[in-house]
Amino acid sequence: MTRRNLSNGRHDALSEERIVEASIGILDRDGVNGLTFRALASRLKTGSGAIYWHVADKQTLLAAATDHVIAGVMAAVPTQSVPQDTIRVVALGVFDAIEAHPWIGAQLSSNPWQRASLRILERIGGAVQAIGVPEHALFNAVTALINCIFGVASQHAAASRLPRDIDRSDHLAAIAAAWAQLDPVEYAFVRELAAQLPGHDDRTQFLAGINLVLVGVESIR
Repeated sequence: MTRRNLSNGRHDALSEERIVEASIGILDRDGVNGLTFRALASRLKTGSGAIYWHVADKQTLLAAATDHVIAGVMAAVPTQSVPQDTIRVVALGVFDAIEAHPWIGAQLSSNPWQRASLRILERIGGAVQAIGVPEHALFNAVTALINCIFGVASQHAAASRLPRDIDRSDHLAAIAAAWAQLDPVEYAFVRELAAQLPGHDDRTQFLAGINLVLVGVESIR
């Protein structure tokens, strides 16, 4: 009997779905380090060998879990008459997915060519084409948007490594307080920015960045 796994394109839908969904539950609760085949076997009430029959290794499982979440995000994106709106919806959908599943940030930023990343690239690229960007400028326009999205993924990946007992507001307030003590001549702008740091909204800031890139994309139509 040929061994099946999540990366070879063949399906045992029920078993694969159960494995991936159980993995997502462990990842959300315990993070990447908590996802072991022993923990997964315990959650599924089966043996590790049964899981290995479907999944080659942990990295394959992480990629499949990431793709499962991102595929759901892309499926929920409605058809927009304005391609710029499609880009905003896709970008915010990815942002919200990373907020809900912090481990996804590390997966997207560490492997930009996995299937989940290609799903994002396809939707963003198609929308940029629909804007009317000429072919010679497509690569730069699309990758600028993708880098903006994946840059946020990297930030969330870094934030997810902070101890869980650290409150975000307290953490940012401490950074702002440190900035406020910097030399006022050498760090004039940083000191001015310190007042805005603790209360800023990450999602609003992210969308503002997407909109700034879109202004540049629209200018080369």
